[in-house]
Amino acid sequence: MLIGHSNLKHRDTVVEIGAGSGVITSALSKRVTKVIAIEPDRETARKLRENLEKRGIENVEIVEKDFMDFELPDGPYKVFSNPPFHLSSAIVHKLIESKNPPESFYLILQKQFALKLLNTDRHYTSQLGQELITKYQTKIKYPLKPTDFTPPPAVPTVLFEAKIIKG
Repeated sequence: MLIGHSNLKHRDTVVEIGAGSGVITSALSKRVTKVIAIEPDRETARKLRENLEKRGIENVEIVEKDFMDFELPDGPYKVFSNPPFHLSSAIVHKLIESKNPPESFYLILQKQFALKLLNTDRHYTSQLGQELITKYQTKIKYPLKPTDFTPPPAVPTVLFEAKIIKG
């Protein structure tokens, strides 16, 4: 599972953006102390609750709210998410500009967008990427295949990693 490509530890609190029916949420719940699952759609959040209850998962807090209106945790946290691609830029902005940015974040992103967030001479680094690399070490952790998704995306996707620069 993709979570194995992250630095998530048992003691961590993880924010998941757009939890959906809970496939990633369930996997995260087995690996970390607490998952804060953000799901704005009421019906999807209901299904998420049902799915977690069926599995006896109790370390997930479901927040029915748009992530852009969600107040990020005060304490240490990390992010692991498969967000809607059209919100990727806004999500990265919110994470890195918050008063308490995450220790690390892992996002499933369009490959083309992810490449613009890297500090490399091989690809153009966007303005957002320039801001990001002053605070985080970034890399593409893992390339994904269309068959990894249902339905498969129409564009190449990757697991993107950003780890805060301690200093």
